[in-house]
Amino acid sequence: MGNRARAAVIRNQRITGLTPDVIAELIAEIGPLWHERHRDGLISRPRHRAVGAGAKHKLVFIDRLLATLVNLRHGATHDVLACWFGVDRSTITRAIGEVRPLLAERGCTVAPDLRLRTLAEVIDHLGADGQTGIIDGTEIRVRRPAAGSKDRDQFISGKNKQNAVKSMVVTDAVGRLLFCSPAAPGSCADITHARKLGLVKLLADGPAMEILADAGYQGLGAQTGGRVVTPPHRKFKKDPPEWYTEMHERQRKAHSSRRIRVEHGIGHLKNWRALARHHGRREHMSDIIQAVAGLLSQQQTATLSTDPRM
Repeated sequence: MGNRARAAVIRNQRITGLTPDVIAELIAEIGPLWHERHRDGLISRPRHRAVGAGAKHKLVFIDRLLATLVNLRHGATHDVLACWFGVDRSTITRAIGEVRPLLAERGCTVAPDLRLRTLAEVIDHLGADGQTGIIDGTEIRVRRPAAGSKDRDQFISGKNKQNAVKSMVVTDAVGRLLFCSPAAPGSCADITHARKLGLVKLLADGPAMEILADAGYQGLGAQTGGRVVTPPHRKFKKDPPEWYTEMHERQRKAHSSRRIRVEHGIGHLKNWRALARHHGRREHMSDIIQAVAGLLSQQQTATLSTDPRM
């Protein structure tokens, strides 16, 4: 790709989903890591020539990063990207396979100098500032495992009746992404997934705080000392008094109006086509989810820092 075409891609946020300033930060941060790993790979293998000898890369690092961003943002196939960048399909596949894990390892950006990479760090961050967190599970449709696979039924979601993987999303009270968990099979219930991630222990042993959740997490409140707040139960199953029905609906709407921010955060995630539906290998989904979450959180942080109303 020529310099003019590359500059046009970087300037157009509709192509990559990121502003030029955020892309410049990614180049400065990820570039040295990619070059270091590439050099380590060259040194580790048996060689007849010195490191650096031979033909140079036709696809420079900036183009590798842009190809990965376009793939995540629009779900463009490797064949299309190969034609666009003027290289072989295998080069694009290898480039995305190298850059995407580096993006996934970055975590979610809360401030220019603060990253959250684990659920424990998120809980400490929210507890230290007395903030309210919101959790919810989201599912991403994936290909059905081949017939005869031992895990063929593990990915069937009981909620959506389709093959999917699941991730737990954590946002703050305004809907800014703080954490996306690695992908789990879609048959896992939301509350079970939260327990496997260690949320109960982190909240029970951590600071006093409030975590809003939907009815799929009913029961975590009692296990965490009331730190997880779910919609109120309906005490009257048949013929409830009119005053109780009104009070119950008012309480549920109040809870829903506060919790809706996490749905907005998930909606922003699903704007990246790689998370709308994944047609590739299921084992790549954890990297894809965490890479997109990190990119989106960095864009959100950059937007908040430049918004004069903030």
